[in-house]
Amino acid sequence: MDFKSIIGHEDIIKHFKSSIEMDRISHAYIICGEKGSGRMSLAFSFAKTLLCEEGGTDACNTCQSCLQADTKNHPDLIYVTHEKPQVVSVDEIREQLVNTVTVKPYKSKYKVYIIDEAEKMNIQAQNALLKTIEEPPQYAVIILVTTVLDKLLPTIRSRCISLSTKPVKERDIEEYLIKNYGVDEDKARFSVEYAQGNLGKAVLLATNEDYDKLVKSVIDLENQIYKMDMDSIALAIERCSAYKMNIAEYLDLMMMWYRDVLMLKVTGNPDRIIFKEQYSTIKEQAKYLSFNELEAKSKAIDRAKDRLNANAHLEDIMRLLIMTLKEI
Repeated sequence: MDFKSIIGHEDIIKHFKSSIEMDRISHAYIICGEKGSGRMSLAFSFAKTLLCEEGGTDACNTCQSCLQADTKNHPDLIYVTHEKPQVVSVDEIREQLVNTVTVKPYKSKYKVYIIDEAEKMNIQAQNALLKTIEEPPQYAVIILVTTVLDKLLPTIRSRCISLSTKPVKERDIEEYLIKNYGVDEDKARFSVEYAQGNLGKAVLLATNEDYDKLVKSVIDLENQIYKMDMDSIALAIERCSAYKMNIAEYLDLMMMWYRDVLMLKVTGNPDRIIFKEQYSTIKEQAKYLSFNELEAKSKAIDRAKDRLNANAHLEDIMRLLIMTLKEI
């Protein structure tokens, strides 16, 4: 992984390269964007380039530092980890960063810390980090990777350079899937539409072993949802449970369905929908579902995602969601 291998994000890469070329590296960065958008690839590629022995604006990929970075064995590249899935504690920030940042780099000009899921730092952890960001050693570079910028304290945000990922061009993602993963054009196109500019999401769906089953299951559910009785709802929930590891993609595919209904309702153009083979069903739903009802369905799916992130019981999440979608 290096800057050359990253698809899109030209503005962020340009910023990093310019700062390296001009020797104006900041002590702290925030890379913000949705999960799968390339945030960690950008953070790693920047860190790897800073540590590269060649000293260029991209990693050489051949020196010992680059090889160590690739295998996560570089002593001057530290990933701050956390045990609890929903929180980064003050003890973890202190032990892994605050108490070690004063130790000079072992072999490089810089010592780079990457904090993934930085939005999960509690207030105490952020305040502990703030003291280091306010008075960092000359060699320290701290990269915060987050999905939600507003969950970071304003005092932290004001002391960091903030960079936000943007959607990658659809054509670039499609070519990447076909070239690197050998998927056919139809699957690549569908995955691109599903991902909405998020390369990671496109790759995740296109390479999913359950791809065909996932898509078919969502189509079956949306075709039958208004006719379903309690037994068929229970069966649908059972099928969803089988996709436990892929339930986030399942919910995103459901959201795509209602996006198609809305698109057809607004434009009347079948070329604008993603589930093209389901045109007749989508057209029928576009006729009798109001804009308010479509918005309510989208919000119901969003609430299901929130419950999923909060580790609620999967069967309860899907039962409530299906019943809500059916009743709207």
